[in-house]
Amino acid sequence: MIDERALGDMIEAGQIAGAGLDVFEHEPAVNPRLMASDNVVLLPRMGSATIEGRQEMDDKVVINIRTFVDGHTPHDRVLETMF
Repeated sequence: MIDERALGDMIEAGQIAGAGLDVFEHEPAVNPRLMASDNVVLLPRMGSATIEGRQEMDDKVVINIRTFVDGHTPHDRVLETMF
């Protein structure tokens, strides 16, 4: 997780050479400073777009459903307190 404003400041100051992002702080909005930078590559959630990545996601869904149906708490559930 990053602070997009701080990232923009650091790129503009030359403290960081660049960045590649596929998840954004305020989706679907993208920080305009990052969009305008020649040193930033922005992709629409492409980081997991591999056959292996998608298969792992599918497997995780099945495991979580089976765990829940068996009366257990899924290991990687998202908690409301995380937001």
